[in-house]
Amino acid sequence: MSSHQKITEDFHTGAQVGEADFEKLAAAGFKSVINNRPDDEEPGQLDHERAAAAAERAGLAYRYVPVSPTSIGEEDVESFARALEELPKPVFAHCRSGMRSTALWALSQVSERGIDDVMGRAAAAGYDLSALRSRLESRQQA
Repeated sequence: MSSHQKITEDFHTGAQVGEADFEKLAAAGFKSVINNRPDDEEPGQLDHERAAAAAERAGLAYRYVPVSPTSIGEEDVESFARALEELPKPVFAHCRSGMRSTALWALSQVSERGIDDVMGRAAAAGYDLSALRSRLESRQQA
C-alpha cells in the first residue's frame, strides 16, 4: 500500500490502492474508504466492484464517488460531502495520487473550516491547492 497523508484526525488521502490494501487500511484503524478514481482511468487499476468486495471482506464501509481529474463539478463535491458525512470515521479517500481526493475534501469543507485551514492542511500533507484558491474563496462565501 502506498503511504497515506493525514488531512485531519478523521480524514486521510492517498494514491490508488490494491485489493490487499483494504486489510492494511482496516488494521491501521480506518473505518471507511472513498474511491474517487473512475474505473479504467489507467490500465490495470482495481475497478470499483472488486474494491467494494475487498472493502467488505476487510470490514470497511466503501463509497464509489468517481471524479474526473480535469473537471471537479459541483455534483461531485456534493456527492463527496454526503459520503464524508454518512461514512464511519476515520475515512481514507484515494485517487491516482491523493490530490483529487484532497481537492474534493477542501471544496466540501471550506465553508465550515475556512480557506486558510483547508489550504494549510492540504499543504502540510504535500498537496498544493493554489490552483483552486478562487473556487475555494467562492465556496467559502456561499
